[in-house]
Amino acid sequence: MATVLLFMLLAVSVVSADQNAFIGVNIGTALSDMPSPTQVVALLKAQNIRHVRLYDADRAMLLALANTGIHVTVSVPNDQLLGIGQSNATAANWVKRNIIAHVPATNITAIAVGSEVLTTLLMLPLSTPHASSIILDSFPPSQAFFNRSWDPIMVPLLKFLQSTGSYFMLNAYPYYDYMQSNGVVPLDYALFRPLPPNKEAVDANTLLHYTNVFDAVVDAAYFAMFYLNFTNVPLVVTESGWPSKGDSSEPDATNENANTYNSNLIRHVLNNTGTPKHPGIAVSTYVYELYNEDERPGPVSEKNWGLFDANGLPVYILHLTGAGTVLANDTTNQTFCVAKEGADPKMLQAALDWACGPGRVDCSPMLQGQPCYDPDNVAAHSTYAFNAYFQKMSKAPGTCDFKGVATITTTDPSHGSCIFPGSAGRNGTLTNNTSLAPSSNSTSSDTASLYAYGAGSFTTSVILGALLTTAVLL
Repeated sequence: MATVLLFMLLAVSVVSADQNAFIGVNIGTALSDMPSPTQVVALLKAQNIRHVRLYDADRAMLLALANTGIHVTVSVPNDQLLGIGQSNATAANWVKRNIIAHVPATNITAIAVGSEVLTTLLMLPLSTPHASSIILDSFPPSQAFFNRSWDPIMVPLLKFLQSTGSYFMLNAYPYYDYMQSNGVVPLDYALFRPLPPNKEAVDANTLLHYTNVFDAVVDAAYFAMFYLNFTNVPLVVTESGWPSKGDSSEPDATNENANTYNSNLIRHVLNNTGTPKHPGIAVSTYVYELYNEDERPGPVSEKNWGLFDANGLPVYILHLTGAGTVLANDTTNQTFCVAKEGADPKMLQAALDWACGPGRVDCSPMLQGQPCYDPDNVAAHSTYAFNAYFQKMSKAPGTCDFKGVATITTTDPSHGSCIFPGSAGRNGTLTNNTSLAPSSNSTSSDTASLYAYGAGSFTTSVILGALLTTAVLL
């Protein structure tokens, strides 16, 4: 027991709540054709995913994650809680077999556990109650408080988290808040879509404005801890997502809504936006989940929370821009170069001239009568030319800039019969041409252009969805 306690104390001694926010993913295994651990890790690397949460401590998976640098949260499975909670020796053996045996090669940074485990190891009455019994009156957030019947558990739990620098783990599901609100929660509010000021939810006690359900749920947890006199316990969202498919009673479980929610969630978190109560304070979040789990029981939506199918193909392409972005979930390497929204038309025209001239891009598909002529404007034609050059240059760094008027996206800009180079089923022709896109010091091309254009051409109720666990963090 002394060895286990020493390990635990070392584990919690170097936590910092000041780090930038990160996006991680949950990895469930209820798939009829579960990819091998090696395949899972290959997908994580391809997606630049640096944080994962496992629902167990599978040895093969932990070995596959070794020497990758990926931050791993392991969990004590529910079916093991009773045995571990009843025996000090069993608990010590679990830690030795599943944690100590793998570190430091596998970068295990957190252990999500149930009440019996930490009750045994640390003599604290900890628990994992269901969300609906944890926080009451969750909107406005300033009135949120923990169910008083849980105080004998919550107070020692929060003392433990505070004393060790560990995180309060919260599952936030705006999808369920929306579904259970009987029309009170607007869909746009749940999906992070922009709202006019008169539609934002306002906390009458603090006058804080809430533009999305996610922030309201997180702040409800912060206020609930505050009313128990805990103001410096950091919080991590261990699950959040949106299903891409549902049955007839779940009409808003769609690919479009799942894409919108997860894309907006990722941007919101990585921008270190924080919440209205704690602006700028990181709220790191694990997206639920990596794979669709076709063997999960329950409604259709339960099987369709994943970003990828069992073959590692994306269920949808997240609307994220920027090369190397975490979870630019395009396993076919379908990234495209497009004109930036709002770019100066004159700069677009100059870059288009360069691409179709010195850049040696085949711009004939944009000629009148050809598939990519419409829409006949400089932004659309620049997008085609920029992308053709980007694909021709094998997506090399610096080949999607064009003096700052271009950007990388994972959204395929193909439309109708206009199939862009690099789109599924058609790869851009790669040549030995080594011309580079114009830098900020380049002069405009003297080549006459065939593609010239004119310059002109809510106040609401929020139902908190939370699964309370505790973490021991490295």
